[in-house]
Amino acid sequence: MPSKKLHIISFDVPYPPNYGGVIDVFYKIKALHALGCDITLHCFDYGRGKQIELEKYCSKVHYYERNMSLFKMFSKLPYIVNTRSSVSLINNLLADHSPILFEGLHSCYFLNNQRLSKRFKIVRTHNIEHDYYANLAQSEKKIIKKVYFKQESAKLKAFEQILHHANVIAAISANDSYHFKRNFKTVFTVSAFHPYNKVEIKEGVGNYALYHGNLAVAENNLGALFLVNEVFNKTKFPLIIAGSAPSNELLDAIKKHPHITLKGDISTIEINELIANAQINVLPTFQATGIKLKLLAALFSGRHCLVNNPMVANTGLEDLCVVKDKASEMAKEIEILKEFPVSKAMVEHRKRLLENTFSNNYNAKLLIAFLQHAN
Repeated sequence: MPSKKLHIISFDVPYPPNYGGVIDVFYKIKALHALGCDITLHCFDYGRGKQIELEKYCSKVHYYERNMSLFKMFSKLPYIVNTRSSVSLINNLLADHSPILFEGLHSCYFLNNQRLSKRFKIVRTHNIEHDYYANLAQSEKKIIKKVYFKQESAKLKAFEQILHHANVIAAISANDSYHFKRNFKTVFTVSAFHPYNKVEIKEGVGNYALYHGNLAVAENNLGALFLVNEVFNKTKFPLIIAGSAPSNELLDAIKKHPHITLKGDISTIEINELIANAQINVLPTFQATGIKLKLLAALFSGRHCLVNNPMVANTGLEDLCVVKDKASEMAKEIEILKEFPVSKAMVEHRKRLLENTFSNNYNAKLLIAFLQHAN
């Protein structure tokens, strides 16, 4: 594969790769580097600091302070965009004529800048952002946050038109592609990048179910409450909920059920061990946007995966999961799956799909194919 120069603008410092968005960015950088890309990385820092690890995969790494002043909220621009602008960034982008990959709408402040009009520009969309923020508003119980999410959703919906200035939109899921294809011309699905090179599932039977996610995110908190109050109140099979910053409501709900335990603020290594050793990874969501990296984690390294339709609809992963929407149906399925070993046929089925269409190498080659049209 020939060498190709590329600027990548990241909304955050993509190391360590310990939450959804930066996992996608970091493993994308690694995969592109492995295929001969010469990457100049630009990242907005708001607490992670400089990371030497990134220099293994990037010829240059530039850091910019994210200006999170509250005054940035009083603008027509979305706050997540307006706080990620820097004169140094545009100057560094203009140092050569290489293509630019914008990670998320967050990083698109300069997408329509006249000085970049002749540059080849790819926007990697991580979500339909205005839908994502509308759902956050619906899930949020604190009034101030709810108002912020609603306002941000409206601003993001208007701002989305900036994508007309992109040469290519690389959507993270088929569902998102359908949305963008209604308004924009060159849209492709490039699935999420992740830490997994091959499907590795432990033999035997586990003795618990697992739900994991950042519980500070209202959507994840809702998913955990749904399992505690509506699913695992109907079965005595043990459930572990792993995630940081649980709400008081969730903590109080868990106290009522001795077979449900919480593991908070644990490392990525411990999370991966819990995923691999669980008998069932239970992953409901009430927000059908993007593709959930925790779903890929469960499919690459976990045993049974029990989900609802919003988690897998139009992802191409439907056949690899047990899909139930009602709490009563989930509880019944848990009783079936709790003693059911994962068969070799199921593992082979996962390998055929996950190690091809959902591999980092496959999706990095898609991005490089776009870059061949840059000149």
